Amino acid sequence: MSMTQTLAPHLPYLRRYARALTGSQQSGDAHVRAALQALLAGDEALAEGVPPRVGLYRLFHAIWQSGAEHFDAEEDSPGAKTPENRLRALSASKRAALLLTAVEAFSPEEAAFIIDESPEDIEKAILDAQKTIDAQLASRVLIIEDEPIIAMDLENLVTELGHKVVAVASTKDEAVAKAHSERPGLVLADINLGEGGSGIDVVSEILSAFDIPVIFITAYPEKLLTGERPEPTYLIAKPFLPETVQATVGQALFFHPVAKQAA
Repeated sequence: MSMTQTLAPHLPYLRRYARALTGSQQSGDAHVRAALQALLAGDEALAEGVPPRVGLYRLFHAIWQSGAEHFDAEEDSPGAKTPENRLRALSASKRAALLLTAVEAFSPEEAAFIIDESPEDIEKAILDAQKTIDAQLASRVLIIEDEPIIAMDLENLVTELGHKVVAVASTKDEAVAKAHSERPGLVLADINLGEGGSGIDVVSEILSAFDIPVIFITAYPEKLLTGERPEPTYLIAKPFLPETVQATVGQALFFHPVAKQAA
């Protein structure tokens, strides 16, 4: 099996991770391309003795890490005591540890190898990252989901995380109306609303009026992680785990501090 065939199944999920880590599709995909180009050109190689997926993520980090230090550099800046700058000062490696374990389902040992830190450091980084994000960010959430049980699960989960669910909508018209009336700071949207329309179309209309972070939820994430067109930055796969939702919501709000709920 060729290198391309070996790595192809893992690329959609590496894009998901890279987008969540960097906060944008453009930046995330660019770093993934750079890692693949280095690999195919022979400038870099996958680590030996580990599964290809682990080696691929480690290579991505080797390419990306040199540009991540600016997150740490703001800690001593004049405005470092504000909530937004405290979040910006949160180590990129701590957020990476959280995403690798909670979203990408790597073990702490695998995450440690990918980031090149000890498993003990990874465990502490996960706790520190989630504690900082949860303490500083709380938002008003609009849930767009046509399956009542899933909508209820999401509502309970985000409420337990400290956010306020301001509305739950199951159709395009209802979701757009609720967005205008409630002014949410975060949207959780199912891709397929059945007879209620397309979640992507709903969100496009909402984003034409508001600049707010959106997390899409789908049973088929690989179809929306091709890197060939404008695609979601934040994506949760069904069935989802609470820690996956928690980590993804935290990352989305991390890159959109204006969406915080006022204290």
